[in-house]
Amino acid sequence: MKWTLSQLQKYRSKGYPIDETINVDSIKKVDPSIRRVSPIHVLGRTDIDSTKVTFHLQIKGSLILPCSRTLVDVDYPINVETTETFLLKVSEYETDVEEVHQVNGDVIDLMPIIEEILLLEVPMQVFCEDSKEEGAPQSGHDWEVIQEQDKQDKIDPRLAELAKFFENK
Repeated sequence: MKWTLSQLQKYRSKGYPIDETINVDSIKKVDPSIRRVSPIHVLGRTDIDSTKVTFHLQIKGSLILPCSRTLVDVDYPINVETTETFLLKVSEYETDVEEVHQVNGDVIDLMPIIEEILLLEVPMQVFCEDSKEEGAPQSGHDWEVIQEQDKQDKIDPRLAELAKFFENK
C-alpha cells in the first residue's frame, strides 16, 4: 500500500482505483488482546490534484478478540469507510479545515493509517453469544461465579442467627 507521487500523478485525470487484500498481523504486537487478524480487504479510489491526494477507502475484515466474560474467541467484523488526505504542498488554510497527513519524501504509505484505523475499531468489551466452549474457570479455591438471582435467594451464614432475632419478637 505504498505509492510514489510519480506513480499517482499518472492517474491525475482519471483517479486511481484501489482493490487490495493486505495482511495486518503487526497490530497484534501493539494490542495483545487481538488474537488473530483476517486478511483485510481495502477497496476504494484515489483523487489526485496538484496540492493533495485523497483516498476514499472501505476497509473490511475481521478480528478475533477474547470474550470479556468467558475468554473464548469472538469473531468481530470490521467494516469502515474513511477518507484520508495527503498534502503535497503545505498550506495553512487546508490543515485547519480537515484532518490531513503530510507526505514523507515522495512516497505515500497507507499501511500505518490502516493499522491505526483498525486499532481504533477494537471495542472495550466483546461478548460471545452463549458459547458451549469452555472459557474462563467458573469456580476456584474459595470462590465461584454465581448468578444474581442465586445471590438474592441465599442468606449469608454469618448473618443467619441475626435473621432469627427478628422472628422471636
